[in-house]
Amino acid sequence: MMHPSVWPRLLLLCLVALSLSACGRFGKEDPVETLPVEQLYAEAKRSLEGGNQSRAQRYYRRLIARFPFGPYTEQAQLELSYSLYKSGQAEEATSAVNRFIRTYPTHEHIAYAYYLRGLINFDREQGFLSRVGGLDMTLRDQGAPRQAFNDFAELIQRYPTSRYAVDARQRMVYLRNQLARYEINVASYYLRRGAYVGAISRAQYLLENYPQSAYVGDALAVMVESYRKLGQDTLSSDARRVLQLNHPDHAYFSGGWPRQQARWKRLIPLMGENRS
Repeated sequence: MMHPSVWPRLLLLCLVALSLSACGRFGKEDPVETLPVEQLYAEAKRSLEGGNQSRAQRYYRRLIARFPFGPYTEQAQLELSYSLYKSGQAEEATSAVNRFIRTYPTHEHIAYAYYLRGLINFDREQGFLSRVGGLDMTLRDQGAPRQAFNDFAELIQRYPTSRYAVDARQRMVYLRNQLARYEINVASYYLRRGAYVGAISRAQYLLENYPQSAYVGDALAVMVESYRKLGQDTLSSDARRVLQLNHPDHAYFSGGWPRQQARWKRLIPLMGENRS
């Protein structure tokens, strides 16, 4: 007959044995916790290139946590930023790439980090809404495009001979016209509404900040008409003279301007009025 005091110890031994047995059958160690840094990076890279962004991000993050220093970690942080960008996580991607820029300001791929930051903001409100919804993005707030323009400008200023500079310049041309178009949309809306001082203010802002855009002529036309409506004939004539000199074929002179009156009625919920 077994003594009663032996039963608790025997039960404990059985529980330990069962636990070890369960670990053996079901408790395979997670590879992100056991792989060496080289293999961990290789798995993350393979997932990134294969389009499995969630798996890539999991491996990159664990690599960075387990191996906080070294070339694999540096590259992992940059590629994690790209993976977040590709999966549409703009805020997280921006935070990640900014952290990389702060941490590794002399990294051999630092120019790409600045370029990637511009891409993140460039695509932040482009894409789905404009392609699928057919929405004119220049009718919305331009915070992200303006930031993208500044990001690309900083890249060109810091690394004018980098392989990304040419593409950045082309994107800046596109963004300059988009930002200018936003301003002319607002100015035209103000003109339509009879807010002539606001229209002039937006037109002047366009001329001062986007002098090489495709909408300079429209800005001058807004000023001509707004000054005329305000009874400022001298200023209206001056603006008309500048418009005639620089854009002699502008539709204003043939009575074909403004062209978008029907659309102005839809601008109220989309446009900010912070510079009127």
